[in-house]
Amino acid sequence: MGRRLRQIGLCILLGALARPAYALDPILMFLLSAAQEIAVAAARRNAAAAPPLPVPLPSTAYAGTTVEPERLRRLVDECFIYLSEAQRQEIFDSLHVVLMDPRNAAVRASTIDYFVARAVAVREAQQRLSNLNETERERLVAEFRSAVAAMPPDEAEKIAGLLRQHMLPVPHELNAQFLAAISGR
Repeated sequence: MGRRLRQIGLCILLGALARPAYALDPILMFLLSAAQEIAVAAARRNAAAAPPLPVPLPSTAYAGTTVEPERLRRLVDECFIYLSEAQRQEIFDSLHVVLMDPRNAAVRASTIDYFVARAVAVREAQQRLSNLNETERERLVAEFRSAVAAMPPDEAEKIAGLLRQHMLPVPHELNAQFLAAISGR
């Protein structure tokens, strides 16, 4: 019978302990909801204290390329230094109009590549001409003089006009020497 008493005592004890578990259910739910509110409030404070994420700027690159207009503008300014500011602006504006035209979408990237290659070639040619020593410069002017002498007068006048307007990619000193060679024709 001792064993039976123990089993009954265990059942009573378990029954007694089971009642407070039902009574703790609302308290447990309250504690869990309080913990959730604390976690949400902490997340809001952290989000407010953290610097806002930068808003991605809309792309200014030409559609279908990674080239931005400002980059082309710098290239024009660096490669065509012999031209006036207004002339460089005219080159950039013309190129920009062509690149922004939706009908040129298929050739936009190749147009940029072609322009960049030509602009860099002009800059390199001007640098080579700037680095000529006096002997090489005199020889170049003499060759220019003989080439102009063999030209019809109207073609020579067109070249003279381009030289007067500084439209050819030659340094200013060499430009003046070429003009003198045409004038002495």
